[in-house]
Amino acid sequence: MRKKTPGQRAPERPLRRDAEINRQRILRAAAEVFGERGLDVTLDDVAHCAGVGVGTVYRRFPNKEALAEALFVEKLEEVAALAEEALANPNSWEALAGFLERATEIVSADRGLRQIVMVARYGKDQVDRALARLQPVVAKVVERAQREGVVRADLEPADVPLIEFMLTAPREYAWHVRPGVWRRYLVLVLDGLRPARSGPTPLPEPALSGAEMQRARQSSARPLSSSPPVASGGGASRGRRGTG
Repeated sequence: MRKKTPGQRAPERPLRRDAEINRQRILRAAAEVFGERGLDVTLDDVAHCAGVGVGTVYRRFPNKEALAEALFVEKLEEVAALAEEALANPNSWEALAGFLERATEIVSADRGLRQIVMVARYGKDQVDRALARLQPVVAKVVERAQREGVVRADLEPADVPLIEFMLTAPREYAWHVRPGVWRRYLVLVLDGLRPARSGPTPLPEPALSGAEMQRARQSSARPLSSSPPVASGGGASRGRRGTG
């Protein structure tokens, strides 16, 4: 065993590794509690979910704003990357429809993300920078589809995030019953965005039954779970190929 000479500092690498492990644990816990309950949770809630002391959370993140900023800016960057991928798709309709579907999947699963984008209460500067990257790309996706005549001319780029937020409502309402029902309304919205089509697109999900509506009402007062009981078969944009 190597002896430490007087004045020699202990190696710091294990401490840095432990600190990074704790940081990732805190971010995973924050994603869970913010996603389920929104931004009204406390750092104590995050610490409890992470299985660490609240002091450990404060050493990594001085306040809830810093934690929310670190978490949600990364998610907004993910949405911006989806928009850039859509712009690279040569099929302008599939680009827009696919972006709406995939962005809604992210937004609808995370209550905290919806709040931080709509309310601008936390992480304002960083979120503004992330949105500044996202919004021009979304505008290009919309405008290209309009130039090619596959999307109605009066759609505005600012409509896109509001459509995404609108589509989160059925998922949140039916979370404990059938969380994938939002895809039904995505197809209805997309059909409405087409200036012309040969016929209605088949809907990927049936409407909620009376029994499901009753169960959804009964469960709506319960907290959301990060793991919905029913996985949705996706691909609403894939099911629209060849329409209109």
